[in-house]
Amino acid sequence: MAGAALAGGLPAPFDGLRVFMCGTSGPLVAPGRAQTCVAITAGDSLYLFDAGEGSADVAQVHGLPTETLRAIFVTHMHSDHIAGINNFNLASWVQGRKAPLKVMGPAGIERVVAGFNEAFAIDRGYRVAHHGEDLLPPALGVMHAEVIAPGVVLEDDGLQVTAFAVDHGPVKPAYGFRIDYRGRSVVVGGDTIATANLTAAAKDADLLLHDALSLPIIAGMEAAARSAGRIRAATILHDIQDYHAHAAHLAPLAQEANVRMLALYHFVPAPRNHLLEQFFRRDLPSDAVLTTEGMVFELPAGGTEIHVR
Repeated sequence: MAGAALAGGLPAPFDGLRVFMCGTSGPLVAPGRAQTCVAITAGDSLYLFDAGEGSADVAQVHGLPTETLRAIFVTHMHSDHIAGINNFNLASWVQGRKAPLKVMGPAGIERVVAGFNEAFAIDRGYRVAHHGEDLLPPALGVMHAEVIAPGVVLEDDGLQVTAFAVDHGPVKPAYGFRIDYRGRSVVVGGDTIATANLTAAAKDADLLLHDALSLPIIAGMEAAARSAGRIRAATILHDIQDYHAHAAHLAPLAQEANVRMLALYHFVPAPRNHLLEQFFRRDLPSDAVLTTEGMVFELPAGGTEIHVR
């Protein structure tokens, strides 16, 4: 895997794929982090891959152009992947999105979207009454769901998004996504253990974003909870160990897939200090990236460089 050029600051528009980390944590409490969300811009359009709690706030603070948001792709319906959907819908509507927001995901996404639309119907009515239909067209505040299956799910002005099945059982179906644009490629793994299907989907990709569980940390937390008599917490910590990829499994996967760069997100648990980061890093390639909120990956069209800001 090749290294990355380092730079600072939020970059100006450019020709290629830009990946912005809006949320890097899972459901476990992680001060300073939002729940899972990856924002990708291609040309003049913005696309989201999952939208966990707090991720819309990160996007707003960093000035993402939510008025250009075209679709939210959902890997699966765990709460830490969908809780922020309506906040993105509201923010992009207020900022002047030109078409209804599409939310695309596995079977069940239609129930989720219908629920959000109904839950915030009164709120939308208040906002239209306050600001007027010219500023906030009511039809643009209502999200549209689209159930998708594995395969190409979007082709838009040179961008191709392909869904593929991942293993997050008992969550079924669950998907990852491969994004291809002007000779560059990004794979968002979603939540999954390392599988042959994922390896195939990530073949020769420029950037692989993958969830990661540190077994030493989680096993230690489980043991501590049992010692303290917190059996319910210990049981949950035990159960989550078999449906997330262990950090130790990711280096072989990235090598076999021949990805240019491996980056981790949806940490289980999110590292809070340098010591806990080292538990993840000891099992990873030296150039693997541990993502944080606000981190940007730039993949210039037609090239091979990956700039990490």
